[in-house]
Amino acid sequence: MFRPGGLFEQVPCPQSTQCSLLTCVFSHKDNSLPMALKRASTSVEKPNNAIEQPPKRQKVPNSIWPEVKPPSSNTTPSTTKSKAPASNPTKIDTVASPDVDDSLKHPPRKAPKENLNPRMIPKSPAPHSVRTTILNKVHWAMSTMNEKLKKDKNNTNKSLILSENELVIMALDEEERAAKQSLYSNIIRSRVLKLTRMNLKEWAEEVMDHLYKRYYKTKPIQSKINEAPKPIETGLSKSEEIALVKMLITPLAGLEEFGYNTKAPSAAEVETAKETIAYCKGWEKCDRCGGRFQVFPGRREDGALTGGGLCTHHPSRPTYPLRKKTDTVTGSSGPIYPCCNEPVSTSSGCTKANDHVFKISEVKFLSAVLPFETTPTQPDKGSLEPVSFDCEMGYTTLGLELIRLTAVSWPENRELLDILVRPFGEVLDLNSRYSGVFPEHYASARPYGTPIGGEGKPSSLQVVESPAAARDLLFKLLQPDTPLIGHAIENDLNACRIIHPTVIDTVILYPAGPLPSRHKLKFLAYKFLDREIQMGGQQGHDSKEDSIATGDLVRVKVRDIWKRLQNQGWTFVKGELVAPPGQGEEDLKMELHRGRLTKPKSK
Repeated sequence: MFRPGGLFEQVPCPQSTQCSLLTCVFSHKDNSLPMALKRASTSVEKPNNAIEQPPKRQKVPNSIWPEVKPPSSNTTPSTTKSKAPASNPTKIDTVASPDVDDSLKHPPRKAPKENLNPRMIPKSPAPHSVRTTILNKVHWAMSTMNEKLKKDKNNTNKSLILSENELVIMALDEEERAAKQSLYSNIIRSRVLKLTRMNLKEWAEEVMDHLYKRYYKTKPIQSKINEAPKPIETGLSKSEEIALVKMLITPLAGLEEFGYNTKAPSAAEVETAKETIAYCKGWEKCDRCGGRFQVFPGRREDGALTGGGLCTHHPSRPTYPLRKKTDTVTGSSGPIYPCCNEPVSTSSGCTKANDHVFKISEVKFLSAVLPFETTPTQPDKGSLEPVSFDCEMGYTTLGLELIRLTAVSWPENRELLDILVRPFGEVLDLNSRYSGVFPEHYASARPYGTPIGGEGKPSSLQVVESPAAARDLLFKLLQPDTPLIGHAIENDLNACRIIHPTVIDTVILYPAGPLPSRHKLKFLAYKFLDREIQMGGQQGHDSKEDSIATGDLVRVKVRDIWKRLQNQGWTFVKGELVAPPGQGEEDLKMELHRGRLTKPKSK
């Protein structure tokens, strides 16, 4: 007869209690024993003097329960063998339970064995060989810190010493986390540098966070995007910081070719721009795929806003992969698109959109949609505190327009203004991948000035009816001499159509080289603030988060400059900056801005 292999264990026996088989392949759980087994059990009689033994208790491993002290010698045998009910306290043995060791509060760590090989992700930011080299550096830096912690005599928590498998997993997690971000090479290099300069206390905190996140999962570890920003200690009062930040004002003269607008175009230039727009009849060049298409403001007869078919493009800008040692022989690799890791020379696009989009950069064409205005003077308000602000833009039938504006006070980061903006043109693409603004935000927004509902109800953003209305609200926070802080601030000022004479641009405070070269805000926040921002992925950026990070970058620069000025003999007297003999504020400004505004050499 064939072996059933347990195929019929869950099937009730058709014969039920009438089954005569000694080993039936069917289930008899819900039935009494088969007749044959009953006969077999009754045929064997127990001897008269046999004593029925109680079943043996299973041994409980010591790793689960703490060891219990044995009862005292005066305890009667009856109390040790049986457990009295809780209602009779006289028969309960009162044994003091020892404190449970910390190692018993969590299950033992069981690290799976993995090779030091980069994990596969959908869109790799670099070739496998490059990622492997970087992973080995991360593992080496972590192993070095682990050995230092193992040799540290002051370390009393031995559970923070990682095994070889745990070090490999921690390195893999770190490299994978960086590989899923757009600035892979910059982030991972900064991370390795930070690991090599880390002290044992910081390393212990890193290990604790990793262990809780990987093994225990009982302590929620929040990412830096959800953590409260670390306080920046400058050693200065608020008034002293404001006095010193005025030395960082960015001189915009000569930077018009990079988008910094210092004066409004003339009426003749604006009229010429309007005539040109009417002559072109809506034909534009797509900002994403580079193709020509036609815009239909007010919609065409068939309801379309644009022509030209689908827009096939790459949502990310091309970047150059990390250099390899073999580049001297094989030649360097060409630029690639980080969104799909395809080379620029062969890839036509990895994303399709229903509409083509465009943007306007020239000042006279921007003024044809909304005229520029200079920040007005408000004599009744006196001097106002600096403002850090950020804007989000979306594509419409009139180009790239303002859709969100956020302003916070500096240096306190107190929210002053955070509103949605209805653009003038019909929306083609809210650019949600970067702006973080979605259609549902407009659907749930309240008109500006509407009071918030009852307590406990979530409040949505308020919305104004036009970019001009948003600009008027921002003007209420500014005087012409109020420092206005931003990152790549020319884009935000042009979106609001503002000409402001007193600006501080972190692109110029932290130069990547001669303009137009610039660092991204995400990289600067990670490097100088130890803060991860713009981590929303497809949810886009948060203008409030960006404006706070921009203001904090300025505070870091103020702190560093003040340390240098103290060594040179500068002091504060009643909140005013006093120069040492032989120097003045103009000399200081020239020194602070020397080399930052160098233009690229003409070809």
